[in-house]
This record gives sequence, C-alpha cells and structure tokens, in this order.
Amino acid sequence: MLRRIDLSGEVADQPARALRGLLPRPAFDVNAALRQIQPLLDDIADRGKPAVVETVERFDGVHLEHLRVPESAIKAAAGGLDAELRRAYLASIDRVRTAHRAQRLPEVATEVAPGGVVTERYVPVGRVGLYAPGGLAVLASSVIMNAVPAQIAGVESIALASPAQKTNGGLPDQGILAVAGLLGLDEAYAVGGPAAIGMFAYGAGECEPVDMITGPGNIYVTAAKRAVKGLVGIDAEAGTTEIAVIADDGADPVHVAVDLISQAEHDPAAASVLITTSAALADAVDAELAARVPATRHSGRIATALAGEQSGTILVADVDEAVAVADAYAAEHLEIQCADARAVAGRVRNAGAIFVGAYSPVSLGDYCAGSNHVLPTGGCARHSAGLSVHTFLRGVHIVDYSREALEAVAADVVAFANSEDLPGHGEAVRARFES
Repeated sequence: MLRRIDLSGEVADQPARALRGLLPRPAFDVNAALRQIQPLLDDIADRGKPAVVETVERFDGVHLEHLRVPESAIKAAAGGLDAELRRAYLASIDRVRTAHRAQRLPEVATEVAPGGVVTERYVPVGRVGLYAPGGLAVLASSVIMNAVPAQIAGVESIALASPAQKTNGGLPDQGILAVAGLLGLDEAYAVGGPAAIGMFAYGAGECEPVDMITGPGNIYVTAAKRAVKGLVGIDAEAGTTEIAVIADDGADPVHVAVDLISQAEHDPAAASVLITTSAALADAVDAELAARVPATRHSGRIATALAGEQSGTILVADVDEAVAVADAYAAEHLEIQCADARAVAGRVRNAGAIFVGAYSPVSLGDYCAGSNHVLPTGGCARHSAGLSVHTFLRGVHIVDYSREALEAVAADVVAFANSEDLPGHGEAVRARFES
C-alpha cells in the first residue's frame, strides 16, 4: 500500500517551496556520490586506458584488452536479431525519427536595421558520447533515444558506451549492440558507470574525448556528469526514474496500478506517485498493487520502490489542486487519467513528458510513442527539458553590418562604452569613421 499524504483543501495555502517539501522525494545526494567517484575520474584523467581497464575489472569482473567493441560484434548482434525484436526495434527507430525530425531548426536571418543583419545558425556538436545503462535494467531503448536526435542534428562523430557484461563475453549487452548496428553506429565501448563518463570526457585508449555526454544512469553516473560539466557539455543530471499519475474517480484502478508498477520495476529507488481527488480510487489502487506486485518478476525491487519515501498517494480536493501538486512535483513522467484529460494536460507547466488518457501509458513513451524517454528527474522538469535534437545544436549568431548600418548606431555604441568605462570599445567603432 502506498503511504498517503492528505493535502485536500490545503494546496493553495502552501508557498511553492513548502509544497515541494511535503511531496515524496528520494534521498539523492549527488555531492556525496561525487566525493566517492572523484578519485576514479582523476585517475582516468591522469592514466587513461589503464585506469579504465582496472575500473571495469573491479566493478564488472571483466578484463578488457581493448575498450572498443569490434565492429564485427556490432554487425553480428544486429544480424542475429529474431524477427519479433527486430520489428520492435525498427518500429521504435522509425517513430522516434519521425517525431524528432520536426525539431530541426532553420537558419533565421533578421534585418534589425537597414544594412544590419543578424543570422542565427544552428550548428551541431562535433562529437558526442552516448551512455546506455546496463545495470538492473539494460536499456537498449536508450541507444535509440540518444542516437536518433544526435543523428538528425547532424552530429558527425558518435560514440556509445555501455557496461561490459560477463554473460556476453565481456561485451555490452547484445540488444544494445544490435540497436547500435541498426542505427549505423560503429564506435562502441564496453565501459560503464563513472568510468565511461571519464573516458568520454578525458579520452582513454582508443576513445578520443567528446564535446558532449548524454544518457541516463545511476547516481554515480550522474555525479560523474556533474564533475566533468564545463569540460564537456551534458544533457542533464538525470536520476532514478519517476512517474506521477493524476487520476479522478473515473480512472481505472487497474490502469493506474500497472503503470505505477511499470516504473517501480526499474529500481528500488524508483518513484511512483498517485495524485488523486478520490480516496475510493486510492483504496482500489492499493488493492490492485497488493494483488499484482507479488506476482511480478521483479517483485522485490517493486515492493521496495512502492514502500519507499519517494513514493506515495497524495489526496487533493479537486483537479486544480492536482495540477498545482503536479507542477510542484515536476515529474519525469506525468500521466493524466481524469475527465477532460487533454485539457488538464494543457494546464500543466512542469513535467518531462505528459501522457494523456487511458491509452497513453508511460511504457509506450519508453519505447514506441516517438517521444524521447531521456527526461529530467528529481524536480528538474521545472527548468530543464528532455533530450531532443536541440540538445545537440548550438545557436551561433552571425553579425553582418554594412558601413552605413554601423555608422547609424555608432554614437550609441560609444555612449554605452563610455558609461561602462570601456573607452576602447567606443574607439573600435569611432576609428572606422576617422579619415
């Protein structure tokens, strides 16, 4: 049974900070994790490949002669897929490509004054390192979610890293390699966790340094990304997965329960939160969870996640309160299972992705909706977006002024420069018209 927090009639009286403090959240101390893994990152920066090899052997039990996966292994994995899984992978790739192509941005030229043009050109990052987790859940789907936007953005050099698996001869998971092959990726490394982030950031052995690192991972991966941010770009500091469901008394408790379970099975620290106007629905969902969780394959981790401080049921008085709570929580995944679901979804400001109605479960978004499943967690949806084509693009302003256009604004530039005690700035303009 999910623990309950009754906020009925109290939401409007809570300042935003106080409201956020009342909601379920996991203990997620990235700085503590960073202190643990900083020596590892320093070692990789100093010694390169030997440090990576030693780390993989210590944590994954695999000794690597070469960090890079042979291209033949990637091709073999793709070629050996059974028909059903190949169809599923290709369906996901096709839908993610279709949805993400629409995100491409055109070059925009704006004449701000006669003869003065500012053009915004979007330039892709040169080289990216994509991380695909391989712990409790081995996510071949994350290869699709990372690689497709990068390819559409026009990134020329893409490297993939995923943990070495003893069960696969020291290579990354076979599904991860197969998806890489289907996507045309030929550079992959059997390195996981913080070591992969360090390898990407500093370079090691066969792996040249990258400009950006993207992809989800555990708290140690997140800490490593925080450590190297600035040296390289990162997508976000993504933590353990989370789902919130807004539901009223018309929602099907079976749908709500199975969706809460679906995200709880990722990790014992995963968050499953129900926001409802109906105590009766909450009771029915609890009954479904009690009946279903023991029968699931990963019942132990699911039960731990549902009983954790990061999960719970929040009772609210009405949909207005439900939306306010959802915005304060800022879920990675937010489902809307209530009357006028589409309209309610339109009122939500903070969520990584929103799933509308009974037939748009988060599981669909994880694989085949076309949306991206690399999303902000831990309340970061208040200020950050999920992975997209935009992640891999940089806007560059191109300034092109004629003599006449500069002359028309020269006095204003000089006035600004003098007011900021930077007379050389003004002289750089004035000198062009002294003759």
